[in-house]
Amino acid sequence: MESRLNNLNVIKNLMYLNLKKIAGFIGLIFATTLYSQTSKIHSHNDYEQKIPFWYALGSGANSIEADVFLENKKLFVAHNQKDIRKERTFESLYLNPIDKALEMNMINQESLQILIDIKTDAKTTLNQIVKSIQKYPKITAEKKISFVISGNQPASEEYNSYPDFIKFDYQKLDDLTADQWKKVALLSLSFPQYSKWNGKGGLTEDDLPKVTEVIKKAKSFGKPFRFWAIPDGKTSWEFFAQNGVDFINTDHPKECVEYVNSLRKRTFKNNIFSEIYQPEFSYLKKKSPVKNFILLIGDGNGLSQISSSVLANKGQLTLTQLKNIGLIKTTAADNFTTDSAAGATAFATGKKTKNRFIGVDTEGKKTLNLTEVLSEKGFNTGIITTDEIVGATPSAFYAHQKDRGMEKEIAEDLLTSKLTFFASGGKSKISPNHQFSVVNQPEEIGKNKSDKLAYFMSENGVPQVLKGRDNLLSNVVENGLNFLKNKKKPFFMMIEAAQIDSGGHSNNVGTIVTEGIDFDRAITKAIQFADENPGTLVVITADHETGGFSIPHGDMKTSTIEGDFTTDDHSATLIPVFSYGSGSENFTGVYENNEVFHKILKALKLK
Repeated sequence: MESRLNNLNVIKNLMYLNLKKIAGFIGLIFATTLYSQTSKIHSHNDYEQKIPFWYALGSGANSIEADVFLENKKLFVAHNQKDIRKERTFESLYLNPIDKALEMNMINQESLQILIDIKTDAKTTLNQIVKSIQKYPKITAEKKISFVISGNQPASEEYNSYPDFIKFDYQKLDDLTADQWKKVALLSLSFPQYSKWNGKGGLTEDDLPKVTEVIKKAKSFGKPFRFWAIPDGKTSWEFFAQNGVDFINTDHPKECVEYVNSLRKRTFKNNIFSEIYQPEFSYLKKKSPVKNFILLIGDGNGLSQISSSVLANKGQLTLTQLKNIGLIKTTAADNFTTDSAAGATAFATGKKTKNRFIGVDTEGKKTLNLTEVLSEKGFNTGIITTDEIVGATPSAFYAHQKDRGMEKEIAEDLLTSKLTFFASGGKSKISPNHQFSVVNQPEEIGKNKSDKLAYFMSENGVPQVLKGRDNLLSNVVENGLNFLKNKKKPFFMMIEAAQIDSGGHSNNVGTIVTEGIDFDRAITKAIQFADENPGTLVVITADHETGGFSIPHGDMKTSTIEGDFTTDDHSATLIPVFSYGSGSENFTGVYENNEVFHKILKALKLK
């Protein structure tokens, strides 16, 4: 942004010398800001921008406002009469630039209106405006450009006495004749007349119906509608865009265009739900020794991701029924922000390591992981993931390699691993000579008697919920837990919901919400299993947060979430840890991610 503004300052110095030299730069702005939007953006008091007209045009605004004074038969642009400067004429700031922009084919908006707020006598000023515009035949011939007269203007009965390129900003809710309406380009009203809202939070119960009703009334005339004097910020932009205001007034055209442009993409209406299970908490009365441990990892699932799933699931998840909650710090040994390899390795080995390292310490030396440690203690072990089995998180629990991208070597580690069971995508990455029996349906898992069992959800990547995965994860979890239970030995199971992370990386709100809700369906199966099998401890956490995700707005009644992002990468925010079962109190508090490993062994009374 800073470099762009520096370039814009250069434009300011060059624009009257040779505008063709800056066409390429303006084109770069167009390439990143033009879009199809519901609400259009009105650059309010545009002449106060550092670069009038050009900045708003390059930002993608569809309406640009100039306050005009007639003085000594010349039209000047200024906020007040005392601010008039001889070089700031209507022609120099607007008509000349429009003419140049047309010459260089730089007006790519579907329509562009110049709203002229007349501050001096209506008729004499408008007559001079007409004369000035008529000196530019390219402008008057361009149908996508209109000049809309606001402020002081002639009576509506006189609208049709002006040329076709002159339209009017009608500022009443009174009806007009059909011919008069043809000359109206815009219907505008003062927002403070209906509400004193400052743009923070929401409108009051009294103001909301008044505002929505006047929008409905104004739009009933079939003309684009605008409020002036509105609060100018993201919350108000969202409200006016969602409630059908056609032109949003703003002093920040670039930011407003970008916000409104992305609003539809960032807003998701959910129709996939997790049925809430009420845990029994029987372990609080009779504390059975822990013999089974289920670790659920929502990859990229930070607190905002969890919140979005809660709010889109009618305000509750099975996860939110749990009582013991802690927080973990996720930094890697060599980086402020961890990746999944280092984060999962910390869980699996009890040691922080470098990003991209899988099951090795900071020196690259092999470090025993949970499945190896516990198998030596008589445990069966399993992994379920909606990633490929060679993905960073699952591989940290069985492999030892210096880079997560070494998929061939990681796949070879799987063949010699201590795993009893795994279910994942990525069948094509695994040698057919592996020692695991393979079933073809989730329902075949639970009662299978094989010593080592595998189920592949796909040849490569596993489809997302929004692309047809349905209840596959929770079905596999239920059957996978039963498979390990039927072996009559204690077990450790790691379950990863991998694609919450994908939603964060792609800045896709719908993916985050639905993958999080689907994760809760898997959590439900784990909590139900714990209630039915005393001595089972369940811990739910994440390796890191992805996307710098936040939830500025939404609607719980319609399960609608508006999300926003600060990055397409991971962040270093603290991550929640939820726990259920005997010993779950040991997972509360604030601690480093590698402590999860040690707390698991402590819960199992192992060293």
